[in-house]
Amino acid sequence: MEITLETKIADLLKSREDMKDILIGINPRFKKLNNPVLRRTLGRVASVKQAAIVGGMDAIDLLNQLRRAVGQREVERDEKSGKKGKLKEQSAPEWIEEEPKARFDGNAMLDEEKNPLAVITRKMKELQRGDIVTLSVDFKPEPLIEEFLKKGFELYTKEENGSFVTYIRKS
Repeated sequence: MEITLETKIADLLKSREDMKDILIGINPRFKKLNNPVLRRTLGRVASVKQAAIVGGMDAIDLLNQLRRAVGQREVERDEKSGKKGKLKEQSAPEWIEEEPKARFDGNAMLDEEKNPLAVITRKMKELQRGDIVTLSVDFKPEPLIEEFLKKGFELYTKEENGSFVTYIRKS
């Protein structure tokens, strides 16, 4: 299997028994892969590119470290994928000032082997249009963000004191 930015983490983990250790060796933030719920749920939807965001890494750097580890040739940067700068900071929408209908601690859910995507999705079904919930976790939950965007929710994420708070609004 050739590793690309779009390769799913679950596919990487299935491809080699030592892949989890390789990922953790590249970035200690990937120790969360020791959690079976995270591997089973987010690993299924998270790509190498998204894992880089979660790990606070440059995507091409992670990709090349993975490719080196399995004996594949490194990829070269191009202008489109090689930019290291952050995306333009999005202005905070006014709706994040509203009182959330629920607050979720993603780290606690993962520790309890609960699936944050499933728990929050169930809660969102109970809410009215315009209601919001928050998810706090110690990494940017890029795979979750993309899944909620696909479901049609509005989102805003900000970093606070080394933690990320994602506001999810039912549209």
